[in-house]
Amino acid sequence: MVLENLGGSLRNALKKIASANKIDKALVDDAVREIQRALLQADVNVKLVMQLSNTIKERALNEKPAAGMNPREHVINIVYQELINLVGRGSDIALKKQNIMLVGLQGSGKTTTAAKLATFFQRKGLRAAVICADTFRAGAYDQLKALCEKQGVFFYGEKGNPDAPAVARAGLEAARKYDVRIVDTAGRHALEDDLIQEMKDIHAVVNAEQKLLVMDAALGQQAAEQARAFDQAISITGVIITKLDGTAKGGGALSAVAETKTSVAFIGVGETPADLEKFEADRFISRMLGMGDIKTLIERAQEVQTEQQVDMDSLMRGKFSLKDMYQQMEAMNRMGPLKQIMQMLPLGGLGVELSDREFQMTKERLDKYRVVMDSMTDAELEDPRIITASRIKRISRGSGASPDLVRELLKSHQAMQKAIKGMRGGAGKANMKRLMKRFSPGARQ
Repeated sequence: MVLENLGGSLRNALKKIASANKIDKALVDDAVREIQRALLQADVNVKLVMQLSNTIKERALNEKPAAGMNPREHVINIVYQELINLVGRGSDIALKKQNIMLVGLQGSGKTTTAAKLATFFQRKGLRAAVICADTFRAGAYDQLKALCEKQGVFFYGEKGNPDAPAVARAGLEAARKYDVRIVDTAGRHALEDDLIQEMKDIHAVVNAEQKLLVMDAALGQQAAEQARAFDQAISITGVIITKLDGTAKGGGALSAVAETKTSVAFIGVGETPADLEKFEADRFISRMLGMGDIKTLIERAQEVQTEQQVDMDSLMRGKFSLKDMYQQMEAMNRMGPLKQIMQMLPLGGLGVELSDREFQMTKERLDKYRVVMDSMTDAELEDPRIITASRIKRISRGSGASPDLVRELLKSHQAMQKAIKGMRGGAGKANMKRLMKRFSPGARQ
């Protein structure tokens, strides 16, 4: 995975800088060589890697640190800034009424992305519709229809009609009351002339404000050729890079897009609808370098909170029942996979760098807690203090969990309640660290 493989290698380079006694040419050269290896292994364009290396060296050895920064922090900040410049700042897709046209080669994940993109806009409060103008691939209609129905997104298509521009025109009319109308188009195995012409014909009908090229991260540096060809045909306004969670070569697509002066609009980092993220270079690089991505974490939490109201006043007064705990665990599930959530926390702060096995163990523990709470009465969930030894025995039988696990859950609830009370005082961070430790895989099962 690009965030793990590339991020891990880059973090190793930064650790050398962070632990150094002094910053000199030998140290900078050594760190830059490690950064070069990491980027080249991720298939980033060699020319761009060399430009980045030279810039880092020049700035690290000649620029004076900003006020309040020591030399180590100064060099780390330079690396961070130059990596952001490498991948580009991102394409700003406004949250407004608009037509969006998706183009790309077959197998790029375009159909799945159409449904994800609609879900993204709906989570932002806009009504979204998807129009299937892919009349070439036999299964496109059924696949997109099923995805949209699952997410509660309006879908329009005409199965069996080979006239893609006509389908697009009728779809726009059928979806005229929707804010964001997303038109999915056909792909091919190569940049064929008929594909380009069909895109031009659909574009003439749709007149889209945003024309987004969807490309597979595994394509690497071939992405540059794609971007240029599609841009010449319809003047693309942004790129969506898919499958960044499943390849170590994602750096090639990112750098190739930047090289052609085309901005990345969204990135696909998983299979769920929430795994399409608006691309912002600072957030992306922060996560790779282990600096966290608190902004995205807060945004996801806010989106979930609008779906499931939480009585924050009661929580901050210290009233935190098992029902509240259950609600928060359900909300965390909707925010996305636990591993992604943890990657948004800064390493060295609240963040924890865990292996795949440790993430799985943590997820399994939380799943077991939910099963145990499903076997409790409303009274027990509201006031865990009434749970006696006999009640623990009954809950254990009902959930299939051991009495020890039930007692462990109650202790975890007490720890969370104490942490929330502590946040009112100023010891919040220490309490939250203890809470994270309690849920970590090293804790007693």
